Amino acid sequence: MKRTTIITLSVIWFSLSIQAQPARYISADEAVEIAVKNNSNVKLSELDSKIANANYHETDAVFLPQITVGYTALSTNNPLNAFGFLLQQESVTAMDFDPAKLNNPGASQNYSTQVEAKIPLLNMDMIYARKGAKAQEEVYRYKAARTEEYIEFEVRKAYTQLQMSYQARGILQKSLEDVKQIHQSVNNFYNQGLVQKSDVLNAQVQVNIIETALTKAESNIYNASDGLCLLMGLENNDDVYIVDSLSQEQGLYQHRELSTFRADIMALNKAVDATNMMVKASQMAFLPRINAFGSYGLNDSKAFKFRNDSYLIGINLSWTIFSGNQNRSKMKSAQFQRDKMQEELDLHVKKEQLELDKTKRDLNDSQTEINKQKVSVEQAGEALRILANRHREGLASTTDLLMAQAQLSQQKLLLSQSIMSYNITEAYLDFLSKTK
Repeated sequence: MKRTTIITLSVIWFSLSIQAQPARYISADEAVEIAVKNNSNVKLSELDSKIANANYHETDAVFLPQITVGYTALSTNNPLNAFGFLLQQESVTAMDFDPAKLNNPGASQNYSTQVEAKIPLLNMDMIYARKGAKAQEEVYRYKAARTEEYIEFEVRKAYTQLQMSYQARGILQKSLEDVKQIHQSVNNFYNQGLVQKSDVLNAQVQVNIIETALTKAESNIYNASDGLCLLMGLENNDDVYIVDSLSQEQGLYQHRELSTFRADIMALNKAVDATNMMVKASQMAFLPRINAFGSYGLNDSKAFKFRNDSYLIGINLSWTIFSGNQNRSKMKSAQFQRDKMQEELDLHVKKEQLELDKTKRDLNDSQTEINKQKVSVEQAGEALRILANRHREGLASTTDLLMAQAQLSQQKLLLSQSIMSYNITEAYLDFLSKTK
């Protein structure tokens, strides 16, 4: 009796605690919308996409000039450099050609301001490398989109599990009411001397079992609510979410097919394009490069004086005829990488097609299971009704009645689990057949 009282009080405490906790209704679509904005995995994928974008813009140097500004202070007694300083400062006089001064110029200073520019004109390997970086940026953009789709599936899965937790609690609460009524009826029969003490004890044991299961069901509501909160990227403040009732959500997903425009498949296609661009870039490395350069300088014998300007401009053509097989090996490596990526794409498509077909079969199996469970619930309910009538007339044992009631509760739970499995499978099929 003491153990029964403890279990009963624990059930009451859980029920009151859920009512006392802040609770608010949330729909599946709202949960998905919050998760897409706040989920950590989504944020990480967006950061990867931004990193790829920054890496792509590094290749702007293929077209944009590089400009460097510098200020240099020099002092020397080297005859050659000292005379060069005079030339740069445009201050050479006839006296500077005195052999004694040329040989022993003393300490000479030069303060130079330089502006240098390098302008790329034609670098075919870098142009294709830029195209490869652009394709790589698109890879991460599609990966980010696929991550959002996966989080949407996980949220809908967690939402369905929370619905199941509430459904299980409702079924157990109704079962507890029925078993308590049976216990009360059996206790009355015992007081009248119509049944034995063992019947009363069996009924009490069944009450204890259901109260224990109900306690776990209450905890499962908290656990499922916390899981949904985590997926939505919100702080866990012990809020309990109220959700829609669990019901079968039939759609047209079973008629969908695998699309080559699905985000992850598009990401692999772009990865193949990126490796193909790297192959072309390695091939273009055998061609000459053409670049322009120029500099503008100011030279003076005193610090922070800016006189005597000069400039230098030119065009450079360079052609690496032989690089010790380095370029050839890079080209081979890029080709193998492209072939590997193509194989990964083909294998991924095949595996996803198999997964899609399997999920369709799983969905059909779940529907069959739901149909069977609905019939089982009706049959179990009818069996309980018949045994309850016979028990009141003293024609059925208490054990048979309790078994019939337990069977009905079990079939209801199995039906709810089948509906949950169907909804999750349908959400997964939607995830597999997404298109962008």
